[in-house]
Amino acid sequence: MAIPVADVLAKNPLFRRLSDEDRHRLAGVSEVRSYERGARIFTEGDPAEILYTIDSGRVKVVKMQGGGKEVIFEILGAGDPVGAVAVYEARPYPASAIALEDCTLIRVRRAAFFALLETSPSLVRGLLNGLSLRLMELTRRIEEVSGSRVETRLARVLLMLADRMGRPAPGGTFIPLPLSRQELADLAGTTIETAIRIMSRWGKDGLVVTEKDGFVVPDRAALERVTRI
Repeated sequence: MAIPVADVLAKNPLFRRLSDEDRHRLAGVSEVRSYERGARIFTEGDPAEILYTIDSGRVKVVKMQGGGKEVIFEILGAGDPVGAVAVYEARPYPASAIALEDCTLIRVRRAAFFALLETSPSLVRGLLNGLSLRLMELTRRIEEVSGSRVETRLARVLLMLADRMGRPAPGGTFIPLPLSRQELADLAGTTIETAIRIMSRWGKDGLVVTEKDGFVVPDRAALERVTRI
């Protein structure tokens, strides 16, 4: 049996602080849809007609750069809006969104969403903080990808993932996300060859241990020191 949309919203970090009334009004113009791993949610350049928010699973935000290279700007998880800035500004999506794993998203059409906001100031206030924080984080990620040493960028990527989804494990902090070397390279804005070389050296040095279902950071302080070199 499908879970009522209002119940899905109530559990979502972005919407759970809304009043019951606002949440049910939002549920009335929303739908929940599932996407398989690798499915494209939207493509760079598409009209931003739908606001997406992740209910479960993870989504990668990818942008094409010179020479046809893909760079992963961000990995988003439960509660994160996807493409919100483009929807608000009524401009095409500036990047593509792809399901990194099986996931479920809440979808709201732009016209219905803004019609609701115009009649519900409390809903506007409830959403602004979360959206603003996500925008600042994405801006920071773009700045990191465009500058600094590759090892620094890769270390920051792993530390960011450790902060957002890491959990204590016998060997250190476990990051339950089995990213390929290509995906790590995309996140750090480098080549797969460079990512392979760095991860291989870090593995030998015990800085980051690669496992089939994620990564272990044995000593977070040691990885943080890499970002300061």
